[in-house]
Amino acid sequence: MMNKILCDLINTGEVASFINDIIVGTEKEEGYNEIVEEVVKRLAENNLYVKPEKYKWKVKEVGLYKVVIGPEEIKMEEKKVKGVLE
Repeated sequence: MMNKILCDLINTGEVASFINDIIVGTEKEEGYNEIVEEVVKRLAENNLYVKPEKYKWKVKEVGLYKVVIGPEEIKMEEKKVKGVLE
């Protein structure tokens, strides 16, 4: 469902969606707010909603499913790496 709603944004690489998680990623801050507004608008049009307290706005890295996604790499969470090393 999410892939259908956000298909064109996903195809451009501006948005990634997995189940109920959505990541908006831009190389520049310019245009970010407009993409977020479009995502929220499309969710509302499909009777879906967001919980602002679960959002992280304009961050360089985000943790998702035991990994950290950043501008240059995807890496394991530090505590997971530490647990493996110990």
